[in-house]
Amino acid sequence: MNSFESKRSQDNLKRIWQNTRFVSSSSHLSLSSNPRRCFPCLDDDDLVSTVVPLVTVVLEGRSICQRISLHKHGSYQSLAKALRQMFVDDDGVTSDNDLDLSNAVPGHLVAYEDMENDLLLAGDLDWQNFVRVAKRIRILPAKGSSRKGRGGA
Repeated sequence: MNSFESKRSQDNLKRIWQNTRFVSSSSHLSLSSNPRRCFPCLDDDDLVSTVVPLVTVVLEGRSICQRISLHKHGSYQSLAKALRQMFVDDDGVTSDNDLDLSNAVPGHLVAYEDMENDLLLAGDLDWQNFVRVAKRIRILPAKGSSRKGRGGA
């Protein structure tokens, strides 16, 4: 299954979930207009997270990946804070107001792979479109202007 089919399948599952409301009545299930009767403990974010997959976060050079739910974040700043907590142990040295993707992981750039496997710089799209198309976040070392170890000029 390619990424387009996977996305379409996820969209179909989400639509089915939103349109189908089951409520237990006696010994059978019946349709209801209120899904909270059956799932009172779940809010909309929890319902979405059961259908929408987590995004893999890869820090270049590390063999272990992390997973994150982009739907639990409302902005790039919130994502930057989560990435900082995952990969940097700074004990709150950086103020949340000063935190963005450019300094979330010092010395690194935050990029993402979209549904067509293109690698793009995170922050170029508005947040909602980013959440919709990002399938993997890659944190890459920022390259300096010098080329050490390559010899020549």
